[in-house]
Amino acid sequence: MKDINKLVDKSDYNTLKHSYMDACSDKDFYKYVTTLPIEEDILIKYTSILEETFKEFKNCKNCKSLNNCKNKINGYKYIPEKTGNSITFSYQACDKLLKEEEKNKYLDNIKYYQISTDLSKASFKDVYKDDKKRVPILKYMTEFIKDYTKGKKTKGLYLNGSFGSGKTYLIAALFNDLAKKGVKSAIVYYPDFITDLKSSFNKDNYIDKFNYIKKVPLLLLDDIGAENVSNYNRDEVLGPILQYRMEEELPTFFTSNLTINELEKNLSITNSGVDKVKARRIIERIKNLSISLELISKSRRD
Repeated sequence: MKDINKLVDKSDYNTLKHSYMDACSDKDFYKYVTTLPIEEDILIKYTSILEETFKEFKNCKNCKSLNNCKNKINGYKYIPEKTGNSITFSYQACDKLLKEEEKNKYLDNIKYYQISTDLSKASFKDVYKDDKKRVPILKYMTEFIKDYTKGKKTKGLYLNGSFGSGKTYLIAALFNDLAKKGVKSAIVYYPDFITDLKSSFNKDNYIDKFNYIKKVPLLLLDDIGAENVSNYNRDEVLGPILQYRMEEELPTFFTSNLTINELEKNLSITNSGVDKVKARRIIERIKNLSISLELISKSRRD
């Protein structure tokens, strides 16, 4: 029995070696495997899998971008590594993916609530420069970045204007710029956030959501005034958020289709009736937290 086993082992080995030598007739494959820090006796056992790793190696070598990746898993290559007297194979991120991840690392500093993450691509270089109405806003943002990064106390922005004029995009570009400098921020589509927050009132994550929005260094409440106003969302959500941020001097940004006077009127009317005093308190907090600018422009949306 012992001699038969040896014969079978030898036969198998010869078959494996024959396959390996066959594969090495490809000069590029031969060059690839001989540069691996693995002995030939071990390589011989894994010819077919090594051919797979070689194919992915070639794909990576000729790859122009992540979008053109031809490997089985986009952005990853299948690689061999010696483990004792055998080889283990695993997926490893390619250089292009690692560079892309490093480039987008700043996105960890921004949270999006009920809003498109496409805003993560917002950049000042893509802002339309053909509209002079944007000049005061861009000037404000340039000054804000300069002052904020120097640690100076500065106010956020209440930016009202026409639908589709790019209000949210401009502030997102500002947040992205500061995120690259390590500043944390949140962009909140306020009407949907209110609904979501109310539905999670008795759940564990309610306090986490509420406190994060309240305490985040930079905050954008997007499309404020478009929500259904109630005593709850005005007095139990918006009021405490603004009060905390005002006391802690945390820059707060707002976008709205309403002027600040129109917002005050809107906030005064709920199903419970009209309460101008509470609406006025909210507006005073907004004024304390931000300066007001207007952007009336043609819609840039399709």
